[in-house]
Amino acid sequence: MNIEDAVAEIRNAHPMPGVSMAWQWSPMTRFVFSLAVDPDGGWAYQMNTLDVHDDGLAGAVLEFARKHQLGRGGDARPFVVLSGFSYGDYRFDAVVAASPAVHGYHVGRNEDLNEVVSAVFPAYRCEIRGDEPPAEAEMRFKRMLRPSRISRQPVPYLRMRYANPRTLGGSLGNSRGFSTPDVLLRELGLLEGAAGGFVEFENLDGEVWRVEWDGSWLVNGRPQDVPLSEEWVMAALRWPGAARS
Repeated sequence: MNIEDAVAEIRNAHPMPGVSMAWQWSPMTRFVFSLAVDPDGGWAYQMNTLDVHDDGLAGAVLEFARKHQLGRGGDARPFVVLSGFSYGDYRFDAVVAASPAVHGYHVGRNEDLNEVVSAVFPAYRCEIRGDEPPAEAEMRFKRMLRPSRISRQPVPYLRMRYANPRTLGGSLGNSRGFSTPDVLLRELGLLEGAAGGFVEFENLDGEVWRVEWDGSWLVNGRPQDVPLSEEWVMAALRWPGAARS
């Protein structure tokens, strides 16, 4: 597979300013695709942006991914995450590589090219465990993380389940499903006065908290004087900048 030849066949592909062995193209007005190739020509890293594009950020992400060969090879995990990234005023602190089976960037156009490309994007370390199975990684990549939006807020790794006998709200089954901080905070706020109700959530480190109301607050079976603050919840989810107790 000659990656450079494959990219040359893409309409309006042109060399990317400031990055060696890298190209850009726009399939439509709102998108910019940027791709850099390893020095040996055997693997590539592609970052897509939607609506807002920053050449400097894209170049920094591609260089970081290429330096660390992030996600290179057919045996790479669905998500590979590496901390230590920073650029300008952005709050991103990591770069993530999604495997070919997860991103599917070139499926239907050039299947061979698709199999030698990592989809890379700037991320927050709180978002990715790194051991996600393929179906889970694909769902989060395509439906939750919005990796092509460089102005996005963090989407922490959060799984939760809950039941509230007062509002009759609740999750289905006994397994914790993926959710977002706004849903977690809303259900914690509704829990007061709902005797027998609970909210249970898990972060990327596998730490689990079960919050209950039994005339007072219980967290993992321990009485609490006050309800959990938003700051405490965000720290538990490893939100960037949140103080951890």
